[in-house]
Amino acid sequence: MKTFVAKPGEVEKKWFLIDASGLVVGRLASLIAMRLKGKHKSIYTPHVDCGDNIVVVNADKVVFTGKKKEDKRYYWHTGYPGGIKERSPRQILEGRFPERVIVKAVERMLARGPLQRKLMRNLKVYKGADHPHEAQQPQVLDVASMNSKNIRG
Repeated sequence: MKTFVAKPGEVEKKWFLIDASGLVVGRLASLIAMRLKGKHKSIYTPHVDCGDNIVVVNADKVVFTGKKKEDKRYYWHTGYPGGIKERSPRQILEGRFPERVIVKAVERMLARGPLQRKLMRNLKVYKGADHPHEAQQPQVLDVASMNSKNIRG
């Protein structure tokens, strides 16, 4: 018996729509990362993009458990001496681009490299309820009903 290796041309990609309002960030990001990578499929191959395309709406309505919204910190460095910067999730969610909370959570759950950059192009995150992907007819993925811990408030 031979080992099956999926080829990029053989992979059938689907589109899924996730409404993120009231969902816990870490649990949502974990599910999105798994679906982007394709680990939920039987044809999963580690070095091939086997995953689906994910559209996330209402990214500004995600929630954090506990006091993470205030206590958690996102760090980055400007490249200059003493250029370490930090921001809390509350500041990001109240800012101009609240969808970056989900994007960064998913990005940091995938192994860095060329495949990660390709997989991240399959993720579309929008802060409102509108999205320009109606032509792809995405299937609704109800994350809230999968587990009672996925939703808060």
